[in-house]
Amino acid sequence: MAAHLSEIERKILEYMVSYLREHTYQPSIREIGERFGIKSTKTVSEHLQALADKGFLQRDPSRSRGVKILGVDLGGQAVSVPCFRQLPEDRSALRPARADTFLAVDPRLVGTNGAFFVQARADELGALGLLEGDYVLLEPASGPELPEGAVVAARVEGRAAYYRVGRRGSSLLLHPLAGRGEPVVVESPQTLVVLGRVVGMFRRLDHVSASGTVLPH
Repeated sequence: MAAHLSEIERKILEYMVSYLREHTYQPSIREIGERFGIKSTKTVSEHLQALADKGFLQRDPSRSRGVKILGVDLGGQAVSVPCFRQLPEDRSALRPARADTFLAVDPRLVGTNGAFFVQARADELGALGLLEGDYVLLEPASGPELPEGAVVAARVEGRAAYYRVGRRGSSLLLHPLAGRGEPVVVESPQTLVVLGRVVGMFRRLDHVSASGTVLPH
C-alpha cells in the first residue's frame, strides 16, 4: 500500500495539481497557507516536506517554488499510476519515487489513490491465466475488509507474494498462487501486511499468438 496521506496533505496535493494545471507553475507556500487558512509558513513547509518524505513531491529549497509533483500526468485527463517491474517487498517500496515507470490510464479504470501496477511473472500469477509481462493493477486494501476469493499481494513471514483469500470464522486463509504450499492461517486479519488487492489486468497482444502463447521477441 502506498504511504497514507493525512486529509490536509491530500487536499494540499490536490490543490497543487489543480493550480499547476491552471497556471503552469506551482503555488507559493504563502498561497497554499491562504488557501487552507494556515497562518504559519513553517506549518505549510512541514506539510510539503511530509509529502516529499512520502514520495509524492521533490523539493528544491534553493528555489521559491521549487517543488516537483511526482506521478501526475498534467497533459490531460489521464492519471499517472506507478508501475514496478516486480512486486515490492514492503509498503515503503511503494512510494511513487521508487517506481520503475508510470502508466497513464483513464481515471475510471483506477478507483482509488494509492493504486499501482506490477509487471506479472508467469510463475507468480500463471494460476490466474496471466502471462509474463502482463500489467497487474492493485489497489489499497486491509486484512479485515478482504472478501472471500479476493487475490492480494501480502507480506507473509518476511516475503511478499500473491494469495487467494479464504475465510474461516474470523481468520483468513491465504492460499499461495505460486506452487502448492499449504494455506497460511492469519488469526488476526488486522495484522496482515497487505500491499494491495488485485483488481485488474492489462495485456498487450502484439507478442501473443491466437493460442495465447507468448511469441519470441
